[in-house]
Amino acid sequence: MNRLLFAAATLMASLSFAQTAHAAECTVAVDDPFALEAAAIEEIYACIKDEMVAGYTKEGDAVAGAYRDWTVTSSRPAVAGAHGNRLLYTFANDIAAEQYLKYADEGVIMPVGSVLAKESITISAKKKAAVTGPLFIMTKGEAGSAPETADWVYAGIQPDGKPMKFKQSFCHDCHVAWEAQDMMAYPLEEVRLAN
Repeated sequence: MNRLLFAAATLMASLSFAQTAHAAECTVAVDDPFALEAAAIEEIYACIKDEMVAGYTKEGDAVAGAYRDWTVTSSRPAVAGAHGNRLLYTFANDIAAEQYLKYADEGVIMPVGSVLAKESITISAKKKAAVTGPLFIMTKGEAGSAPETADWVYAGIQPDGKPMKFKQSFCHDCHVAWEAQDMMAYPLEEVRLAN
């Protein structure tokens, strides 16, 4: 009886290990993320999503611990071209969601306290695998709180939970291209979810 229990436990442990090893690999058959079909992207996300949150939350960042409970803004991650050609998946907090999901292209003014969190996945051509990228965060402050960035504060969490270090201008110099949209780029039209 003990032998049978030991064999069953060993089998379960090996199955569990195999699933963990497979989840950590998240293999990808193409080098270019733009060449991925929707179904392949959904598979990649299913494979990597738990690993992403586990990594982002390692250092206790409040946004990293909360964003998955926010409003999802697209049906799946997609490659928009920004953020290094990564697959991107944006979440909006309750303050941001209503305005953000309008996807207005001009005259947009986001409410103070709006927070957007954007997961990112890199397709490693060398490893032929999907790899967790940074969690990019935008927070809208009070009027005049950060005039050089239109009152947005940009932040990022590395896949190991550590905060990214960069100048605000590094992000804002790109986001200013969407000035009429209050500096926000939206998910690709084909994957947008509306309110």
